[in-house]
Amino acid sequence: MAVDINKLFQTMIRSGISDIHFKAGTPPMVRIHGKLMSSGFNKMGAEHIEELANLLMSDSQREQFHAENELDMSYHVPELSRFRVNIYRQKGSVALSLRVVPLQVQTFEELNLPGDTLRKLCQNTRGMILVAGITGAGKTTTLNSMVDYINKNFAYNMITIEDPIEYYHTNDKSSIAQREVNHDTPSFSSAVKHLLRQDPDVVVLGEMRDVESIQAGITAAETGHLVLGTIHTMDAAQTMGRLLESYHAAEQAGAKTRIANVLRGIVAQRLLESADGRERFPATEILVVTSLIRKLLMEDKSVEVNKAIEQGQYYGMHSFDQDIIRLFNEHKITKEEALDASTNPDDLMVKMNTLRIGDV
Repeated sequence: MAVDINKLFQTMIRSGISDIHFKAGTPPMVRIHGKLMSSGFNKMGAEHIEELANLLMSDSQREQFHAENELDMSYHVPELSRFRVNIYRQKGSVALSLRVVPLQVQTFEELNLPGDTLRKLCQNTRGMILVAGITGAGKTTTLNSMVDYINKNFAYNMITIEDPIEYYHTNDKSSIAQREVNHDTPSFSSAVKHLLRQDPDVVVLGEMRDVESIQAGITAAETGHLVLGTIHTMDAAQTMGRLLESYHAAEQAGAKTRIANVLRGIVAQRLLESADGRERFPATEILVVTSLIRKLLMEDKSVEVNKAIEQGQYYGMHSFDQDIIRLFNEHKITKEEALDASTNPDDLMVKMNTLRIGDV
């Protein structure tokens, strides 16, 4: 075939490639430090890409793909890495995207995340903590770092529902059961139905992508469990809006109170290119639900919530722009990258000038 699979995976790890995309008639494209570029491999025909896809899939996964024309799965290469794989059809032929998932879960500090604040959030025994961000922002990596921290420091029964499982966890102080949709359970709804009968202390919902998963997370948190999950939103304010939108209009008044009562924190993140272009740094926005934040959430005062985030450093809170200024001031990112990533670039420019921060 056109690409040797073992050589491909080894090249991805060695070259710092995070993603690779295969489509018929074109060379594979790769993403390095957030930038898409040609891989240098030859063009691949449809039959070669289909052969590659079949090598990655099990018999049951092939059946599912042929029935649905899309498949999310993971693939493990021992002693090298794991890969998240999405197989789909475009223009009548098979296409696929692979993302590298490291074998070892990294600590908060290794990920350049605010470790003290995340550790405090993980010390909650009940409620809901969400990791927010767009595709490719590192949400799953951060979520699994939180799972790893809890596993190593607390004796809990932890149950995850994932589609697919990306990081494998082994029991440390906690007991962890990882359930993969379409492999360990027929569906997300089936796993949720039986979840509370499995005596969990901590529930991990890999991605809260729809009304069913969001409401399941809120209900689990209301019944005294600690719930962790990721959500595809830009920041803390949009996350609150997404949670509220999962309820019908007639239910939203009561839902505000339910959400405010169970929410413990939101960690929103964006990955920014480093000043030297060799890596990426996360910029984060942290919301910690204090009594003031809870009151503002119940009253739907989003502007005041944003102000409270900016003024909540004592609790470990900060806005995106505050963290972006920190990264810029530490010479980790360029001014252009800072302004491009900013929530309010005009305001950020004023703040930079006020602080008299020079260009990198």
